[in-house]
Amino acid sequence: MESRLLSRASVITGLPQLRPKLSPGIVNVSFASAKPIGAVGEGGNLIWGRQLRPSLLLECSSVSKPEVLKPVSAAASSPAEGGSDSAGDGKIAPVGFFEKYPALVTGFFFFMWYFLNVIFNILNKKIYNYFPYPYFVSVIHLFVGVVYCLVSWAVGLPKRAPIDSNLLKLLIPVAVCHGLGHVTSNVSFAAVAVSFTHTIKALEPFFNAAASQFILGQSIPITLWLSLAPVVIGVSMASLTELSFNWTGFISAMISNISFTYRSIYSKKAMTDMDSTNVYAYISIIALFVCIPPALIFEGPQLLKHGFNDAIAKVGMTKFISDLFWVGMFYHLYNQLATNTLERVAPLTHAVGNVLKRVFVIGFSIIVFGNKISTQTGIGTVIAIAGVAAYSFIKAKMEEEKRQMKAA
Repeated sequence: MESRLLSRASVITGLPQLRPKLSPGIVNVSFASAKPIGAVGEGGNLIWGRQLRPSLLLECSSVSKPEVLKPVSAAASSPAEGGSDSAGDGKIAPVGFFEKYPALVTGFFFFMWYFLNVIFNILNKKIYNYFPYPYFVSVIHLFVGVVYCLVSWAVGLPKRAPIDSNLLKLLIPVAVCHGLGHVTSNVSFAAVAVSFTHTIKALEPFFNAAASQFILGQSIPITLWLSLAPVVIGVSMASLTELSFNWTGFISAMISNISFTYRSIYSKKAMTDMDSTNVYAYISIIALFVCIPPALIFEGPQLLKHGFNDAIAKVGMTKFISDLFWVGMFYHLYNQLATNTLERVAPLTHAVGNVLKRVFVIGFSIIVFGNKISTQTGIGTVIAIAGVAAYSFIKAKMEEEKRQMKAA
């Protein structure tokens, strides 16, 4: 469920003041004018678009050391208001808690991302244990998220960005793939153990690499292919001896992998300057309309006949409605937190975090539900996760090297 969470692009609000005077150097201010809507949530991810923030790059001489540039208030630089033209008279704006302790803030984002993801997976599976209707529950996930977005727009947090027909056409394929991947993931969650579904979904990088190589025509280095071999081997080992194995759960998880892969492909074609919070809101709205018809067709008659009544008889009306509301909130918020976290850290750090997140979900689901797994399934799961980690490290390192080469 995927990943690729959501913040706005940063804005430089004042002119930088230098104190003391720097040696002659070159100051480049670079902005990311457009971004792809990629996946970060479950697919590694996740969720969604990454709003790149402006960066100040200093190329100083070998004698001088680069200094951190801090924006100052307009009053400090305005002679008309008592300021001075001298850089030495400028006053540095006060630093808030978030700027003073960025590591603590980033750690909090990681914690909340893990916490919400684990809680979502556990509550989601508990619902399926007494209400096995994944198409309907998938609609509820998106519906609660859409209501959350509409309320956020109503109060101006964030302000709703207008959407035109051209952007809508670009987002529809992304939203369709998102909706299909989300529904099939939930079908798998309802059919088999949570730990097994996440083990199968560890194959998503393999599908991404295959699509990049054979559909987009990109050259994938042999090192990346080799790192994916343990993933395939581990998933195969886990599947052969998984006690909860059934073909519905396995095939649904595989379709989910393919759907999220195509979501990534279409995302690369959908470049937009809109902030990622608004983009995700629009995608959720479109995906909701995509998911409603299958839910009505496949589960509508059963729900009206006995589905709702059986669930209410087992847990009561209040708990039933409460569970559906909170599972939808946790789904939306953990996706939002995934993107917020991605924007605060380097790709390699996020890759490590995404692998550890899957480990946390698998581990906690086994503990909470008491799922019995065979030794071979456990070993296969570990091998698959290790392969995903190796792939993520290599890919993130390659992307970082490409960025450094472009910057040079």
